[in-house]
Amino acid sequence: MDQKHVRSAACQADSGALKRLFDLDPDLLPLFQYNCKQFASPQECLSAPEFLDHIRKVMLVIDAAVSHLENLSCLEEYLCNLGKKHQAVGVKVESFSTVGESLLYMLEKCLGAAFSPEVQEAWSKLYNAVVKAMQRGWETLPEGD
Repeated sequence: MDQKHVRSAACQADSGALKRLFDLDPDLLPLFQYNCKQFASPQECLSAPEFLDHIRKVMLVIDAAVSHLENLSCLEEYLCNLGKKHQAVGVKVESFSTVGESLLYMLEKCLGAAFSPEVQEAWSKLYNAVVKAMQRGWETLPEGD
């Protein structure tokens, strides 16, 4: 993993870039429920303080992964448990590819010309490593269930 390209490409998440998540997969909206509140639209979700707090937490996980590039295995247990939490609320493993695409989109918008193919590849590898660790937390059901 190219640490230089990951570390040099930090930026802030914003709701404009995060809107991409719901543009790519509107069916993800029902997964974002806070205090049993169902959002009527992506715009309502994107402006909700609870959603913005969730995104802040996502970015903290990404930041932790960047901080531990040399030893991502030290985050293994945490990421595995995070995967279990996501599974418990109905998130499908496949949804993380949409989240990853949205993250890359956000980075591209944030970095502009600095978002090179090398930066994209480095971030893709980092994100995929995080998701792979989270996937270990998913419980697998026996065949036929």
